[in-house]
Amino acid sequence: MNGAMEQSIDFFKKLKTSEKLTALLQQKSDLLAVETPVSLVYNGISHAVMMCSPQDLADFALGFSLSEGIIEKPSDIYGIDVIEGSNGIEVQIELSSRQFMALKAHRRNLTGRTGCGICGTEQLNQVYKNLPKLDRTFQFDLHLLDDCLSTLQTHQQLGKKTGATHACAFFDLQGKMLAIREDVGRHVALDKLIGWYVKADKPQGFIIASSRASYEMVQKVVSAEIELLVTISAATDLAVKMAKEHHLTLIGFAREGKGNIYTGKERLIF
Repeated sequence: MNGAMEQSIDFFKKLKTSEKLTALLQQKSDLLAVETPVSLVYNGISHAVMMCSPQDLADFALGFSLSEGIIEKPSDIYGIDVIEGSNGIEVQIELSSRQFMALKAHRRNLTGRTGCGICGTEQLNQVYKNLPKLDRTFQFDLHLLDDCLSTLQTHQQLGKKTGATHACAFFDLQGKMLAIREDVGRHVALDKLIGWYVKADKPQGFIIASSRASYEMVQKVVSAEIELLVTISAATDLAVKMAKEHHLTLIGFAREGKGNIYTGKERLIF
């Protein structure tokens, strides 16, 4: 790093004054990730405002509703409309009467910054949700993981253009990528993918996320009854404890030929 910087400085010193001015005035085009407030409105009542990338918002609404326990199944939602406004986007969600009554009884407002998980949570017991203990229904051959990681990197279109987004992708047990969702927030990217997952009738497979494994990432994956989560960065201690408690297989620091297996190695073929 230092050597490269010294060479650049020396090169700049050798330029004539006119050339220096030209170099300083050169403009470089930079693509920026779009970040916009998205309001989730249930039966006319705003429940949450999250900062999101403005695509796949119907998937986001469905995935968020499931992972937050607002609905029990996709059929609890009768309709989703995405309406763009001057100050942001409204996603209007029509809930069944039963689920809307439950939502009002347990309502909490979330005003989320980028990737914010629990802003606005009113009580400590709202942090922890009642989650299932996952069944062990498959084993995954770890030799396939390198190709999956390469595929994820190749298909991160927003990430490659902006360098400012997270990605979550779903792979089947043969290592084929079935879907990918990107967003400025890792939690939102995961909710978008979960929304796709339930609409696709919950195919068997696992998730790779470009982020760290926080407790809420684990919580969302477990709530969707997905048995394996792989992340590019580390896991937190609470994430590992939660994964172990609910029988989730959790791998962090996934790189070519290596990774940290925190929990659930019985699902892995070495």
